[in-house]
Amino acid sequence: MPTRPEITQAARFEYGIRPDQPRFPGSLMAQLSGPDPLDDTMPVTRTAARMAELQKLRAARADAPMLQQAKRALRQQASTDMMRILARMVRNPRGFRERLFAFWIDHFTVSPNRANEVFLLAAYFEDAIRAHIGGSFADMLKAAITHPSMLFYLDQSASVGPGSPVGQRRSRGLNENLAREVLELHTLGVDGPYTQADIRQFAELLTGIGIGPEGMRFVPNRAEPGAESILGLSYGGGGAQLADILGFLDDLAIMPATARHLAQKLAVHFIGPAPPPDLVADMAAAYLATGGALPALYEVLTQHPSARAALFPKVRPPFEYIATALRALDVDADIIAGATAREANRLGRQLTAMGQKPFRPGGPDGWPEAAESWITPPQLAARISWAGQLARTYAKEQDPRMLLSALLGNTAPAALSFSVRGAESKSVGVALLLASPALMRR
Repeated sequence: MPTRPEITQAARFEYGIRPDQPRFPGSLMAQLSGPDPLDDTMPVTRTAARMAELQKLRAARADAPMLQQAKRALRQQASTDMMRILARMVRNPRGFRERLFAFWIDHFTVSPNRANEVFLLAAYFEDAIRAHIGGSFADMLKAAITHPSMLFYLDQSASVGPGSPVGQRRSRGLNENLAREVLELHTLGVDGPYTQADIRQFAELLTGIGIGPEGMRFVPNRAEPGAESILGLSYGGGGAQLADILGFLDDLAIMPATARHLAQKLAVHFIGPAPPPDLVADMAAAYLATGGALPALYEVLTQHPSARAALFPKVRPPFEYIATALRALDVDADIIAGATAREANRLGRQLTAMGQKPFRPGGPDGWPEAAESWITPPQLAARISWAGQLARTYAKEQDPRMLLSALLGNTAPAALSFSVRGAESKSVGVALLLASPALMRR
């Protein structure tokens, strides 16, 4: 039977307990050490390979039927990617690592519409986000901001320096989307110490970054000439070069406002809507003291007394809830990863009914954190319906009373224990457990 600390840790920082899987040895921080074995057993295609596939699609533009068939194939691959991401969450004993992955892909939100952008999404997750979870924020920031997925999403390829040779020849101008979101959402925060002038100067610095066949491409004759003054610092001034942009992102990553913003957002995500101010301050201080190392944030977060409190004020968003329920029933991750396109599309519709269309938040600020955003009557009805379907499929070999003990131990609420033990069938007992607040909250 799991102990209260195990249950609390699994609920707050992971995807809940998987009864057939031994707990990962060591601390939560130990989960970030060394390569993840799942990198070999559940690999995904990288950005370069996917960009090469998109070049083949361009060659098919003159053939309308072939083009439509190719676009369908791209979207089908995206559905397969979704199921592989879910399977990894279900299988991986390094649950904290997977939760951090989910946090950061939301922090650096990309919500694509076009088939080619949807096709690139999983490669963006792997190359820009997963690869940097245990490293420096500056490296993750640079990888995310310069990835073709982000450049497509925020229309950076449409941004040209007005004074550049291309801008003067084609009468094309500046697009501030990427600059604004980097400052407002990714680093300094909505109330950060920047002005509209800083946004414009940053947008000018970013000109020159576009998308080529191989991915991100820097084109000097699209870049605004001259130096830019951003947040009181000067960048560029010689020949346009990518290094000036990367240098500003390095500086931006270790600014005090960035440290506070990241600390607050992580604490809200894992602890609750009003995290202790001392926790946020300590996280920010540790981050700055290490030059922007992400593990410094995680270490303070996971060791704070509030991390061990038995209060769970957050509601698991639908994708996270589904991963938690599948883990609870020991569902084989290979079955999930090998799902057909039809099965993946059905799950996508169910997630949408719960309020979370897969990897498609409504804006660049990502998914909401507030519990009430996820528990409207229609959304709750969709969760209960899905839990019932899952129980009918996988409850045949389950004893709901044993499952209750394996997942919640002696922390199970009395009312839930009474309901599960008195259920008229195994599937009803399992469904009651899966649809309970104890499984939905974290």
